[in-house]
Amino acid sequence: MSNIETMCVNAIRVLSADAIQKAKSGHPGMPLGAAPLAYELWAHHMNHNPKNPNWINRDRFILSSGHASAMLYSLLHLFGYGLTIDDMKDFRQDGSLTPGHPEYGRTIGVEGTTGPLGSGIGLGVGMAMAEAHLATKFNKPDYPIVNHYTFVVCGDGCLMEGISSEALSLAGNLGLGKLIVIYDSNRISIEGSTDITFTENVQQRVAAFGFQTITVEDGNNLEEIDAAIAEAKLDTTRPSFITVKTEIGYGSPKQGLASSHGEPLGEENVIALKKKLNWNPDTTFDIPDKVYEHYNNLAKQGAAAEEKWNSLFAEYAAKFPEDKKLWDKYNSDIDAEKLFNDEKFWSTSDKVEATRSTSGNILNYLKDIVPNLIGGSADLGPSNKTIMKGEGDFSKDNYCGRNVHFGIREMAMAAVCNGLILHGGIRPYCATFFVFSDYLKPIIRLSSLMKVPVIYVFTHDSIGVGEDGPTHQPIEQLAMLRSQPNLNVFRPADAKETAVGWYLAITSKETPTALILTRQNIPQLANSSREALKGGYIISEAAGDLQGILIATGSEVSIAVDAQAELAKENIFVRVVSMPCMEIFDKQSDEYKESVLPKKIRARVAIEAASDFGWQKYIGLDGAAVTMKGFGASAPGSVLFKKFGFTKENVVSAFKNLAR
Repeated sequence: MSNIETMCVNAIRVLSADAIQKAKSGHPGMPLGAAPLAYELWAHHMNHNPKNPNWINRDRFILSSGHASAMLYSLLHLFGYGLTIDDMKDFRQDGSLTPGHPEYGRTIGVEGTTGPLGSGIGLGVGMAMAEAHLATKFNKPDYPIVNHYTFVVCGDGCLMEGISSEALSLAGNLGLGKLIVIYDSNRISIEGSTDITFTENVQQRVAAFGFQTITVEDGNNLEEIDAAIAEAKLDTTRPSFITVKTEIGYGSPKQGLASSHGEPLGEENVIALKKKLNWNPDTTFDIPDKVYEHYNNLAKQGAAAEEKWNSLFAEYAAKFPEDKKLWDKYNSDIDAEKLFNDEKFWSTSDKVEATRSTSGNILNYLKDIVPNLIGGSADLGPSNKTIMKGEGDFSKDNYCGRNVHFGIREMAMAAVCNGLILHGGIRPYCATFFVFSDYLKPIIRLSSLMKVPVIYVFTHDSIGVGEDGPTHQPIEQLAMLRSQPNLNVFRPADAKETAVGWYLAITSKETPTALILTRQNIPQLANSSREALKGGYIISEAAGDLQGILIATGSEVSIAVDAQAELAKENIFVRVVSMPCMEIFDKQSDEYKESVLPKKIRARVAIEAASDFGWQKYIGLDGAAVTMKGFGASAPGSVLFKKFGFTKENVVSAFKNLAR
């Protein structure tokens, strides 16, 4: 290691330690130990241009161990991504560009929000899948316009989390040769040595997944790290996993100790660290000019790489104009107005049909309008109706396929979809039974945090699942997802509303969508319409002076309409409101909401085959809820609807009881 490179590595360490110490909060251990591997990767192996962080053919970098964010921010500062020294001083403070864990959209150069350990590995797999698909779709001989790597840095904690095994298993199965995972093996977690919890042979496990495995014995040896990354790049048929053995808290008095993981070193220990690294101990946030100069020269190499690519792409565009048109379509938003005016998209049949089946038909119409729509299911494609006909399967033998077989890996599936959309050029969707949204929830939350419009298709949405019993019948999941900010939870009542759900999902720019669909067949409703775009609307008006309101979603809307007719026979006139998406309805004007749910009408009944949690804001203290009070049972769905009171008779009774 040359003297200047030693200084550049130590600059990452010192800057990270100073930022954490000033904040009196953070995780110094990994930045101190992993600084050499981070420097070597960013300096000599990653194609990236700090002057254009969005260069489409850049190598992607994901810090799965998001707690080591100070290391990433130090790299972004030193390479000139726009983070200032004042930003470093503002580490972990309110409104800063250097939050506790990396946040996509807040900090330039951060490719994805990481925090929940292991989630970054799933992001990386998704990005590598996107690169493989786009390369197969667009590259021509002598014109490799899509040609970049995805690098993921992870730690012991990431590899203990189950999502990492799901994601790595999928990556190995797909033979993603442009994915390189670098494992910072410091053998320490919060409670102490990993010997107390994590003694498996990680390399053998990952090799069994189908990875090339490489080990760097000395995590401070840049030459050894350099050789390992170069070797990883040579294997084009397998993803690579590089174990780099490091010392947590390197150079500080806390080196090798668990106490260096999640708390500042302390002022005296920071001074000791600087002395150990031959750094001025009397200053803070002090980086020598020659270090900045060296990093600036490295950054110029990235700018030159992009300039070379720009010339190649210009030649490509001129030589292959039709491919350039398709490229532009892949990298632009759908024409929402054109889709809105597409009558074929909105056309539906009158037959009784499950909304999952309607959704499948819509998906297969959209696939020709949105060529970069890619996705699949957690081994439930035929049940979820999420297979795009004639589009082939994405596999190591056919990266051009658009149907992804995620296997029974729900959590990784969601993370992969986040990675696909973050990469750019891809609009992903994924699917499973609604009850298994529990497995996806932490990653759906990241979609919402990052403002990426991933489409989640959840079928078998209620006790209508039937014979599989309570383990497969979602009860509390609607409330769970509705409680999450920036997520549209859309439960359509029939085919027209299902089309609305897909329209909102495919045209969304910053909000993910969860489509909640039935297993069982349900009727088409006479007055359902595109008014569902407002989240809630009057689907059947009262036949006389308004005395009450029935509010329902999904398959229960038809029950509400039937109950309305029964009440009218007794000169009790109620309105039926379909509420497919509470989140969108709540964003409507006060005038509109008052027109649908007038405050003076306090006799209200909510009908939904799920928990009543969350309905109080619409029915108030005077209202009633025909909902589930516990778990379901194993029986045909039609039997269960009667058993648990989802009948017109019970809704009529519930409303009459309000008037007593």
